[in-house]
Amino acid sequence: MDKLHTFYYFLDLGGTFAFALSGAIAARERGLDLFGICAIAFTVACGGGIIRDLCIGAVPPAGLTTWYYLFTSMVAAVMTIGLYPLVKLLNRPVILFDAAGLSMFAITGAQKTLAFGHNAEAAVLLGIITAVGGGILRDILLNRVPVILEKEVYASAALIGALIVVLGDYFNWLTRDWISAIALIACFTLRMLALRGRWNLPTYSNNKSTLKD
Repeated sequence: MDKLHTFYYFLDLGGTFAFALSGAIAARERGLDLFGICAIAFTVACGGGIIRDLCIGAVPPAGLTTWYYLFTSMVAAVMTIGLYPLVKLLNRPVILFDAAGLSMFAITGAQKTLAFGHNAEAAVLLGIITAVGGGILRDILLNRVPVILEKEVYASAALIGALIVVLGDYFNWLTRDWISAIALIACFTLRMLALRGRWNLPTYSNNKSTLKD
């Protein structure tokens, strides 16, 4: 744990807040009550991290034992309820905050896995799981097809972010703060460009055996 740096905690809380906002907004749009909005916000914010912590042996998971994760999630939920008209002014707010949370958690997931002594493969895979786990739980609870199962560039962006962290740690290119910043920018930029340019992974048609664009 000594290898975790100050910027890690900033990113971790930032990802918690961003994902909690995305969950609260999605729950608000589905017409859930106060408890439902708060529950979805916390599940999205901490779900991926809890899965990661269980996998690396960091038990009990930080999301269940550290007060500021719950506090941050509830602040995001209350802000969404109280300032919903203002939040709605943002262009597609769920997607924006989801992309921010995805980028931050891909990085912190990989970093924490490395800090607990696991290898590069585990760091990359758990970085992805940390990034996409909360979003999957959100979509399942709201009865939607999880984004990761569709053709959008989503998990691929998390893969790039986690991979940069792992390679930076292995080759010791720059300080961890700089590697984190580069990975964050790369993941977020790829996700937003994919959304703007409608970049998609190839999918199989139900009626054809060939790939479609």
